[in-house]
Order: sequence, then structure tokens, then C-alpha cells
Amino acid sequence: MEFTSIDVKKERDTVLRFRREVFQESFGSSDSMNEEDYLDWLQKKAEEFPDGMKLVKKKGETVGQLELSVREFKGRIIGYVHLFYLEKEWRDLGFGLDLYNYAMKFFRDKDITEFHLRVAPENRRAVAFYKKLGMKEAGEELNGKVIRMTGSVNTWNL
Repeated sequence: MEFTSIDVKKERDTVLRFRREVFQESFGSSDSMNEEDYLDWLQKKAEEFPDGMKLVKKKGETVGQLELSVREFKGRIIGYVHLFYLEKEWRDLGFGLDLYNYAMKFFRDKDITEFHLRVAPENRRAVAFYKKLGMKEAGEELNGKVIRMTGSVNTWNL
């Protein structure tokens, strides 16, 4: 796997397609997604965390996307996974571990010990994957639309 920086203008169609697919899988529709707001947000985050906003490539083909940052949560500084995505044909082949390892290195390099993400409860496959990697459910958010999950960077061996 190769992780390349996202050029939002150049890769606009790809990042929007991936984000739509995530909304579709998670919420059954991408109708609530505001594409321009997402692109603006992604551009800002790519400037702030260039090593955290990455396209995932295999043999030159873009097969996924990873969005990582550092933020404050309840008075603590944590790592945050905004997007952890592989196209369907690249799932269940062990490549998710490559993305996870990249994320753990990103957080370790920033002296982060705890990280979070949110996932739709209907996305049972993703929830099971995260639990398999040692993450724990920390409760529902957004009126039950998502579950916050937490993980420890220090317990993960690269």
C-alpha cells in the first residue's frame, strides 16, 4: 500500500465518490452530504495535517482514503479518524490493517496515546473490524446515528 497526499482539486471526483459511498453504506443515502462543505473542510485539514489526509493506492490504483487529525475532546488531546475507507473489492484482504498501521504511526509520531472515531451502528462490518483491533464502544452520539469508539495507540504493535 502507498499513501499519497490528497490534492483536493485534482482528486475532487475520487474523494467525493468515496465520501458518498461511506454515507450510503453508513446511513442508506448520501442526500445529507454537502459536497462543497466537505471539499472545503478536506482542503483545510489537508493543509493542517498533510501526513493525515491520504489517498490509499495499490499498484498505482487509488483504492481508499484515510483522514486523520489531532483534536481536543473533553479536555484531552486525542487522535481522530475522520475516514477509514477501502473500496469494496479491496476489503477482507488484510489491507485494512495497512491503513490501521498507518494511523497508529501517525498518532505515535504526534505523541498521541488515545484515538477515537465514529461509525454508524448499521455498519456492523466496520464495528466488528474496529472491535477486532481492540477498540471499545464509548456510547452513541448524534441521537443514535453513530457510535463513538475509542482505542489506545500504545497497545497496538506495528
